[in-house]
Amino acid sequence: MATIVGDYGREHDPTREQGWIAEWSGKRVGCVFCVAGADSDTAMLRILLVDPTARGRGIGHDLVGTCLDFARRAGYHRMVLWTNDVLVSARRIYQAFGFTLVEEQPHNSFGHDLVGQTWAVQLEPITHGQHR
Repeated sequence: MATIVGDYGREHDPTREQGWIAEWSGKRVGCVFCVAGADSDTAMLRILLVDPTARGRGIGHDLVGTCLDFARRAGYHRMVLWTNDVLVSARRIYQAFGFTLVEEQPHNSFGHDLVGQTWAVQLEPITHGQHR
């Protein structure tokens, strides 16, 4: 994660990449990033995090919605993300926004056998004044 945030801080294009920090009761409780993907039509949703003390309040949903809205306004036609299958709550948020599973791959991270997943959604452009 430090590499992703560091790269963003050094090199991001603010017209195509953004990050958001969610606050609850004056505390920072979550974040998400929209960064450029492998091609000019694809954005990547990165580092969706919500502090355990703030979960269940819709913060993750709001962060993903904000990220998708930005990606549409920035002209992206597709958004992808990578996650692990054990992150069930996050997966529910992604599915609620229309993401579908496109690939799964077993891997071992931090001493655990996991299944990495790539999810994607096609983005409809936002017209002037329109919101999700």
